[in-house]
Amino acid sequence: MTALPICVVGAGSIGQRHIEVAGLSERVELVAVVEPDEGLRTALAARGLPMVADVSEVPGHVRAAVVATPTPAHAPAARAALERGWAVLVEKPLTGTLDEGRALLDFAEEKGLPLYCGHHRRCHPFSTAARAALQRIGAPVGVQALWSLRKHDSYYGPEWRRSPGAGPLMTNLSHEIDLLSFFYGEAIEVTALTSSAVRGLAIEDSAALALRFESGALGSILISDAGASPWAFEAATGENPAIAPSTEDYMRFTGTEGALAFPSLTLWQAGQPGEIEWSKPLARVPGAPFDPVDPLRVQIDRFAAVVGGGSDDVLCTGAQGLAALEMTLAAALSARTGKPVARGDVPGDFNGS
Repeated sequence: MTALPICVVGAGSIGQRHIEVAGLSERVELVAVVEPDEGLRTALAARGLPMVADVSEVPGHVRAAVVATPTPAHAPAARAALERGWAVLVEKPLTGTLDEGRALLDFAEEKGLPLYCGHHRRCHPFSTAARAALQRIGAPVGVQALWSLRKHDSYYGPEWRRSPGAGPLMTNLSHEIDLLSFFYGEAIEVTALTSSAVRGLAIEDSAALALRFESGALGSILISDAGASPWAFEAATGENPAIAPSTEDYMRFTGTEGALAFPSLTLWQAGQPGEIEWSKPLARVPGAPFDPVDPLRVQIDRFAAVVGGGSDDVLCTGAQGLAALEMTLAAALSARTGKPVARGDVPGDFNGS
């Protein structure tokens, strides 16, 4: 197996995670790290990393790039990589606006190059197993999700974290939107309420959303960075070492023939013969355990396989990343206008702030 020569564009906190997993993967060879900040570039070069200041300085044999710049630079950085003939994996969100995202997808198609978005939560084994498990609960009826983790007060020290666009809607929601799309199909309409009552900042600290899916199923999400709770993806899975684990499920799906809790994959099904109805108790079936993985490592290995000519139905495509961005922006727009926002109603230049 020949390792795929790649570069990482952007060496901030998430960029350094991509650098780390690239170094561990047998499927990729890290050829260069692009970082325009001279101080950071010098510090990382001292650690032995192959640092350059610009995409134009990356050696010519590179075939793919991971773009991990700040969000406003996603579109130009990804385009620069595509211009060099590289396959691209862009961190979430795909771009800052829908206009930027559509232009980027068009350019990737014009160049005939793969473009993916870094919604890495799809790459956990329990995430892929959830799709199959949901087929066992009948026609989709609804989903309820609760993401509530109290961020520490010092988190809001930097001014940009208190500025419009930095609340949980634009920072955290897109993960949940993409996971629900991966499990349940695309959301097509959202209504959002927001509150800043706890911290009193210009940004929201909590949001409640109602969703309508293509299937006709409905959903709700309560998302907050002010409420202390054990219910959130990171707490449920232990994915992020900076967040205390709880192992508590934070999503629940109902169908015409049963229900599923996520991420434990606890299944509730018919416990007695005949019609499934409320007088008959449901049988609880525990989900199978899964060995923990580093989803970023799995993601980069899958990306390398696709660039090498393979197929993949787990990685988030550029089009799927754009769909997650659209419904995230739709939630922000609904919160601003006080009205439901459907797919297709978000202005192309709206960035959520």
